[in-house]
Order: sequence, then structure tokens, then C-alpha cells
Amino acid sequence: METLTAVALGLGLAAAAGFRVFVPLLAAGLAARTGQVHLAAGFDWLATTPALISLGLATLIEIVAYYVPWLDHVLDTVATPGAVVAGIVSSAAVVTDLPPAVTWLVAIIGGGGLAGIVQGATVLARVKSTALTGGLGNPVISTAESLGATGTVLLALLIPTVTLLLLAAGCLLIFRASGRLLFGRRHAS
Repeated sequence: METLTAVALGLGLAAAAGFRVFVPLLAAGLAARTGQVHLAAGFDWLATTPALISLGLATLIEIVAYYVPWLDHVLDTVATPGAVVAGIVSSAAVVTDLPPAVTWLVAIIGGGGLAGIVQGATVLARVKSTALTGGLGNPVISTAESLGATGTVLLALLIPTVTLLLLAAGCLLIFRASGRLLFGRRHAS
């Protein structure tokens, strides 16, 4: 059961990286620092004081920058690959009970893929918001993303297996909603 819990935690952190790149890395580092989470070999640096300060500052800058009207779109272009990398790193950092090859498969395919799906959904939401409101609705999207990142991290840390089930349901909803956003509603002939 510990392995499933670690994988669920890793995937929960990865999903949060799709909302905000640095929030799950900061949370994993803080949780490890306080003894709530054990980090995999080679990821002890996440809990060091310099890393926590850097990740805290990066988190603050990222959250604030998403409220700048034109900068939010620029950040999305950088954050998309960054979210995938953060998803891979944050999931690999907490999966401690699997052989390295399996851990990296879970991290790359599961963590990176999940972070990319969530990030893609947030990009689509921001594009739709910009199209409908001329960008005036984007701060609402930014707030929702920050709350989504924080909520997903807290849920993953507190009840990781439930988080895994919610992520599966969320991915299905994102898939369906993104299809409608991209291709419009299909009408029966």
C-alpha cells in the first residue's frame, strides 16, 4: 500500500505542477523538511534551505506575474514545458519504493503527462477567457489556478489515494471539455 500512496502523492504533486510550476516542488521540500514526506535518493536538495528559499521566491514571482495582463500569455509558453519538467521531478522525488527504472517511467509518463494535461487545460481556459473578456477575466483564471495548485498539493499530501481517483475523474472532464473548446459542440445529424 505504501507504493500506491507514494505514486498517488507523486501524481498529485505532478498535477499541481500543471497549475503552478513551483508550488508542488516547494510543498514537497517543505513536507520533507518537516518529516511528513520521505524523498527519493538524489532529491534531498529539495529540503535544503537554499532550495526552499529559491522555490518560495520563484513561487511568489510566478503567482504575481500571472496577474500581469500580457505576461500571463508569455508565461504560459514558458510554463508549459516547465510544468512537464516540474511534474516529472516532483513525482520522481516522492516515489521511493519502486526500482529506479519503474520510478522514472511513472515520473515521465504519469507525472510529466499529467502536468502537461493540466497545463494544457489552463492554457485553453486562459485563451478562452481572453477571447471572451479581452483579458479582463484572466485574473479569475489566475486565482483559480493558484487555488487549484494549492488545493491539489494539500489533498495529495493529506489523502493521496483519494487524490488519485479525483485526478482520473478530472482528466476525463478536462479531455471532454478541451474537445468542446477546440472543436465546438457536436450536433447529431
